[in-house]
Amino acid sequence: MKDKRNEALAKILVDYSTKLKKGDVLYLEIKGKPALELGKHVIRLATERGATPFYFYNDESLGRQWIASASEAQFKAMAKLHLHLMKAADAYIGIRGSDNPFDLADMPGRQMDMMNKLFYKPVHFDERVRRTRWCVMRYPTDSMAQLAKTSQEAFEDFYFDVCCADYAKMSKAQEKLVSLMSRTDKVRIKSPGTDLAFSIKGIPCVKCDGERNIPDGEVYTAPVKTSVNGTIRYNTPTIHEGIVYNNITLTFEDGKIVRATADANTDKLNKVFDTDAGARYVGEFAIGVNPFVLEPMMDTLFDEKIAGSFHFTPGSCYDEADNGNRSAVHWDLVLIQRPEHGGGEIWFDGKLIRKDGKFTDPSLEKMFSKENLRGDRA
Repeated sequence: MKDKRNEALAKILVDYSTKLKKGDVLYLEIKGKPALELGKHVIRLATERGATPFYFYNDESLGRQWIASASEAQFKAMAKLHLHLMKAADAYIGIRGSDNPFDLADMPGRQMDMMNKLFYKPVHFDERVRRTRWCVMRYPTDSMAQLAKTSQEAFEDFYFDVCCADYAKMSKAQEKLVSLMSRTDKVRIKSPGTDLAFSIKGIPCVKCDGERNIPDGEVYTAPVKTSVNGTIRYNTPTIHEGIVYNNITLTFEDGKIVRATADANTDKLNKVFDTDAGARYVGEFAIGVNPFVLEPMMDTLFDEKIAGSFHFTPGSCYDEADNGNRSAVHWDLVLIQRPEHGGGEIWFDGKLIRKDGKFTDPSLEKMFSKENLRGDRA
């Protein structure tokens, strides 16, 4: 049963997400032992399609051995090696199923800064994101089931429902939301502890429908860089570099984070925002619309897609929705507005477009229903 579901998921990655064809080069990164089985399906299907896969195994337990003591010169040398490989690739697939999401929690801050600035930024942000057909995904592990507070079997059923959604239908549904956001200037968001205002005028809106992430299900843009004012209190826990943060609260003045707190680790939180000048500005505003993802599990690729949520992201923008902000940081922080999470409202140009996690346009809400978007999980 699981083998058939892996096959169905691999076909989405190869044929839909990255559209591999004869002559393509695939850069395939597999993180975590549980992800190996899906990786095998991807390698076989990519080869059958006539592509040449470069594949390697990587996880945090290995990475920490490197990160802990690598010098600046060594980080640059590793980046040079992988940048050469990434430049040779037409597509990238990252299958991430690490055993322990906290494996990097005790890494020195200076080492993580060098990893992000000297390796991840040039290889992934500057090359992979901008030039390749890429898709990043998580793979179900015991640790993910634990974070979701469910059994492994129940989590796997949930996972394949989410990841094997009908992305073609999702893409069509997102067109209407893109059109609505593209016509919008002023955005106002209200929730418990949150009263935030900003403009998205002139910034492109982009649908995320299975071509960049699995699971997928968001439409994103970016605020005009200096337009953000007010306060936001995120109600979804998040892990950043192995540190857990709860109830992050940010206050903005003219686009800049002037105050940042959390239930714990506030000093570490502010160190993240002091990484560079762009880390205290926002690079993304996105609305989550995947009806199969309803509860947070401290995994960004899932949490940012939660139906009835939005994320407001300190750090770098994407080229496709460029507001001019550049940073080594891109931290997707999520606020859920369904009633069981406190409710909330999103207003576009003075008109209420979503209340308590549901679109006020019934036709739009129906398009994002489970019934409409249920796919084949084999």
